[in-house]
Amino acid sequence: MHITRSIALAAAFLLAQNAAPAADAHADAYPWPHGARAAVSLAYDDALDSQLDHAIPTLDKYGLKATFYLQLSNPAVGQRMAAWRAAARHGHELGNHSMFHQCSLSAPGHEWVQKHRDLDTTSAEQMKDQILTANTMLFAIDGRRERTYTAPCGELMANGVNYLPLVAPAFVAVKAGGGDAVVPSMAALDPYAVAVMAPVGLSGQELIALVKQAAERGTMINFTFHGVGGDYLTTSAAAHEELVKYLADNRKLYWTDTFLNIMTYVKKKK
Repeated sequence: MHITRSIALAAAFLLAQNAAPAADAHADAYPWPHGARAAVSLAYDDALDSQLDHAIPTLDKYGLKATFYLQLSNPAVGQRMAAWRAAARHGHELGNHSMFHQCSLSAPGHEWVQKHRDLDTTSAEQMKDQILTANTMLFAIDGRRERTYTAPCGELMANGVNYLPLVAPAFVAVKAGGGDAVVPSMAALDPYAVAVMAPVGLSGQELIALVKQAAERGTMINFTFHGVGGDYLTTSAAAHEELVKYLADNRKLYWTDTFLNIMTYVKKKK
């Protein structure tokens, strides 16, 4: 994690940890369902074993729904197909995270990118074909047509061309790039450029502090986890459960749902 991000998160934590939203603070706040103060999107990238082993059991324990963005070439998809299908039956969204997770090899810190999966040498048309094929594969898994997408590494430039316009019509909404994961303004939010935050190593209280920021703004927050209690870019299982329990205990304040459901609602309001 970059130092600047760590500083920003620390500041957010100090500001928000003792700040429960005032009951009448947002008379003109965004009209979330059932009077909720903010929406929370819990998402998980790459189709990792630890998500099946730790994240989904915790979400199901507390009755919350989330979005799992499947990289279709990940062996954990084919090897644990029954578990992913069960997750979809239980109300979790299976989102599109591309076939092969192409990222830019030339980007700083991307030495791990395989040359045959380098976004710098993949055309926008190839990305379109692969992403739409991934939608077909996801339909074969869960039987659903409506879908959201998260761009691998948040990157959209395929061999110098932005591929998003080629695939956006196939999706309800898209998470792409960094920025403020606590949405500054729902009125200004672009459903096809929703910023996300990928927590790594944060405590439960640090995660909760960010959720409280969303309540103070009356908007939404978009988390994208990777490993939960294992794998890589890891959040501990304990920190993850602390966040999920807090959201479950405060359902009247926070609408926690799949990214598809949240963004379907937001687009109807627009």
